[in-house]
Amino acid sequence: MSYYKILGMEKEPFSTSPDPDFFYQSKEHRSALYRLRTAIELKRGVSVVLGDVGTGKTTLSRRLAQLLQVEDNLMMTMVLNPIYETEEQFLIDLSQRFHLNTSSENGKAPHILDYLRTIEKFLFEQCVERKKTVILLIDESQKLTDACIEILRSLLNYETNEFKILQLILMGQMELLPRIAKIKNFWDRIALKYVINPLEEDEIKELINYRLEQAGYVSRYPLFNDAAVSEIYDYTQGYPRKIAIICHDALEYLVMHKKDTVDKEIVRELIRRENKLITANASYDTGKAK
Repeated sequence: MSYYKILGMEKEPFSTSPDPDFFYQSKEHRSALYRLRTAIELKRGVSVVLGDVGTGKTTLSRRLAQLLQVEDNLMMTMVLNPIYETEEQFLIDLSQRFHLNTSSENGKAPHILDYLRTIEKFLFEQCVERKKTVILLIDESQKLTDACIEILRSLLNYETNEFKILQLILMGQMELLPRIAKIKNFWDRIALKYVINPLEEDEIKELINYRLEQAGYVSRYPLFNDAAVSEIYDYTQGYPRKIAIICHDALEYLVMHKKDTVDKEIVRELIRRENKLITANASYDTGKAK
């Protein structure tokens, strides 16, 4: 039996999968979500949300998609792993996601301009004639090549006198920032620039309790005491993914050792184990290098 069922829960509370139902809205995430929805509603064009690994960008994108899918006038397409070797690959994938059939005028294989014209026509039909909003969200956008970013810049040229036709959301790691900052005619088009910071200490306790409640945990006493939460903050520095991993390990430890509450000693023991593994791995890598 899984540890969470032994503890009286229906689901795993600390999975690292981007399940929007377990999305804890910290001050940072709540602000980002509100500003993204406002940018989409006003058809501002480009929104860029950046953050270090493990700050919850992907889960934020899934929560946004969950909120928007109930609105009939919106069309949202998500690219989760934008690894493209050429502009053609990128445009072919976009065309397929929009269910477009692209052909050239002379019967030869479509050229980049053919794909761009087809996508432009599609965006005009949907956004101007049918009054819909088309949203393209690209996660892990730091993986985009400069050539693909240039394609996106070209797509952003499509606009009416009142609004941008394509609503583009780029979610990425901080390394994307200096790259797009160098592209002035792209940087100047960004309507929303937002950086997600790690959680504050008081929010970690709220996150833990929220996830436990979402998993179905009901009890008179907390599974994590305040000292444990403080240790978790010191170790994770507020990064949601690291919090989820150590909380998962802590609950497994709780069940295996028949404890009632996660305290600071349990958290410290788990940290010692993790550091021991990191040291062993570093020694192994050093040995291989020799």
